[in-house]
Amino acid sequence: MDAIRIRGGGPLRGAVRISGAKNAALPILCATLLSDGASRLRNVPALRDIDTTAALLRFLGRDVKVAAPEVEVAAGSSVRPEAPYELVKQMRASVLVLGPLVARFGHAKVSLPGGCAIGARPIDQHLKGLEAMGCKIRLERGYVHVEGPGDRGRLRAGEVYFDIPTVTGTENLMMAAALAKGRTTLVNCAREPEVEELARVLNKMGAEVDGAGTDVIHIRGSERGELAPFDHAIIPDRIETGTYMIAAAVAEGGEVTVQGAEVSDIEPLIVKMRAAGVEIATEGQNILVRRNKPLKAVNVTTAPHPGFPTDMQAQFLVLMCFARGESVISETIFENRFMHVPELQRMGASIALRGNTAVVQGVDKLYGASVMATDLRASASLVIAGLVAEDETEVRRVYHIDRGYERIEEKMRGLGAKIERVKGADA
Repeated sequence: MDAIRIRGGGPLRGAVRISGAKNAALPILCATLLSDGASRLRNVPALRDIDTTAALLRFLGRDVKVAAPEVEVAAGSSVRPEAPYELVKQMRASVLVLGPLVARFGHAKVSLPGGCAIGARPIDQHLKGLEAMGCKIRLERGYVHVEGPGDRGRLRAGEVYFDIPTVTGTENLMMAAALAKGRTTLVNCAREPEVEELARVLNKMGAEVDGAGTDVIHIRGSERGELAPFDHAIIPDRIETGTYMIAAAVAEGGEVTVQGAEVSDIEPLIVKMRAAGVEIATEGQNILVRRNKPLKAVNVTTAPHPGFPTDMQAQFLVLMCFARGESVISETIFENRFMHVPELQRMGASIALRGNTAVVQGVDKLYGASVMATDLRASASLVIAGLVAEDETEVRRVYHIDRGYERIEEKMRGLGAKIERVKGADA
């Protein structure tokens, strides 16, 4: 396995262009199952998770051509409404094929999902919603078996109340409802920009989706019982945007323009970074990040959108390692999302964990070390720490970072970072 090696020191300067949003592309790829025509996605990032989803769609019987930044998906010669453990275990988002498969083919067999080890993420809300739409569900030997109702298995419109906002649950049921008979209402929905993006695509396909971006979404399924193919460009990745903003701000004297960003999607981070003393100016889809003075400690509590994103918690925590005073970082989304803390402590960070809270005391410097990436965003935080640590840092298990960051070492080098990928270094 590969590792990323960084020699710290000096600020970042220059411009970096943001790739398309992984978390928007994945459900939209799954939405291609709702149509037999040839759909085209543009501005798709070249990532491991995209390749995993393409492999899953091929297993299900789709013809998939990946030539980033474009992906084309069309119906193949056969259909296999079954997602095996070998593919689903690699990525939790694979469960997003469940809703489209049941809606389209009347039944599905999907392995319980895997992915990053950042806490329990059950799919009970997905299954509750499918039951409300007339499905029968059984769990057997690690697989979810779903049978649609009568009338050739076509789903019935229903009303679903999510006990907690769930992004993938909201997306799965939106796709299922896009082919259901009648008008489905989803209550207490996730409000993330990626949910809004999926709604835009489903509307292009012929469904009627209203309210995406709020906590109540209405979906009227296609009257014809089928949806059309689509051509769509994916929105910019807000988490990649935030990661490069943090990287620019960690070293005093840094000045980076983040290009091709969606500013409104990253507003919660902008507010906290400004409070910490980072200068941020926006113009169109460009964000200028500059820091010429010491950082101030800022408290952060993660929350569902439009709150502070859990996917930016690890990166922001690194920023607070260099702030004057004490900052408190509280994680409310996942119960096991501080696995990067022991690695940062090995680099000299002063962090105390108290349940779902990290108390950070600012330090003057971090020191290079060999560290282990434990999940996607933790790996990004360790790379950021390595950019300013004394001497050399080696981040191992970077297959995590390849799931969500396109060409990270190349983009960082473009900003002046001393960073390289070492093939086969991670034994």
